[in-house]
Amino acid sequence: MKPFKSVLLILLLLGGCAVSDVYETQPLQADARWALLPMVNYAEAPMAGQRAESILATLLRKQGINSLETYPQRDDEGLPELNDERRLSHAMEWARNSDFQYGVRGSVKEWQYKSGLDGEPAVGLTVEVIEIASGRVVWSASGAESGWGFDTLAGTAQELLVDLIATLPLQ
Repeated sequence: MKPFKSVLLILLLLGGCAVSDVYETQPLQADARWALLPMVNYAEAPMAGQRAESILATLLRKQGINSLETYPQRDDEGLPELNDERRLSHAMEWARNSDFQYGVRGSVKEWQYKSGLDGEPAVGLTVEVIEIASGRVVWSASGAESGWGFDTLAGTAQELLVDLIATLPLQ
């Protein structure tokens, strides 16, 4: 019975594994004007970037960034822009023309349920803060996390984003 307990303990410790890396250059002003920019979707799941953006917006406000505005979601004809690179380019132009100090953007590398019996959720994300005027990255964090078979993708993404933005050097 003892080997079973050891294996169970190891599985519990490995469940929900997460990996993350962080880069920062300076403290960031929480009371500045912040723009939430697109998260480019490199995953196979449709609209994973927009899903991550909506979670990220709430978490940034919870961190104390109260002056956060989201980029315009529609083009001049009122249609949603489906090309992520163009969406990011238009959002950057909007942010520059609107005098924001910081922009938060990112990318989704993985957003899926793994195949197999349990179908664990797996998420890989990068989040960056840039100075809008210069376009210089002043903070970034990347991470990946997988959950248990009964976890949701959104819940796993939220856990990862909480961990990543907890390192924002806000003042």
